[in-house]
Amino acid sequence: KQWYQRRVRGRLVAIMTVKRRNNGRNKKGRGHVKYVRCTNCARCCPKDKAIKKFVIRNIVEAAAVRDISEASVYEMYALPKLYAKLLYCVSCAIHSKVVRNRSREARKDRTPPIRFRPVREGQQGPRQGGGQAQGGPPRN
Repeated sequence: KQWYQRRVRGRLVAIMTVKRRNNGRNKKGRGHVKYVRCTNCARCCPKDKAIKKFVIRNIVEAAAVRDISEASVYEMYALPKLYAKLLYCVSCAIHSKVVRNRSREARKDRTPPIRFRPVREGQQGPRQGGGQAQGGPPRN
């Protein structure tokens, strides 16, 4: 680690370089933040430091959706979804590949990652033209 000296009030003070501008937290002005438990290992971690992941999943797995819709009396029945907010400590988030370590220059990039939005029925997807894809059998 590199450090250099700075004159503060007439005295030389050694100042260490920092890895992150926010010191790995999102606290800014709060003295103390409540602790939360990691979803994976139950470790206590400050709420602002924990890596948060909001997951929306179908309660029924994809293989059973067709069986349920065929056996159902209702024509259009929207299956309920499971909403969960997962909180990971830094160690578990790296281990389970929720986040990755980045180079020194890449850490300065603060733009959020591109969000995946599933295409709903009736809306045009990312492909323009709306026709059938090139190559392959026709879809029914």
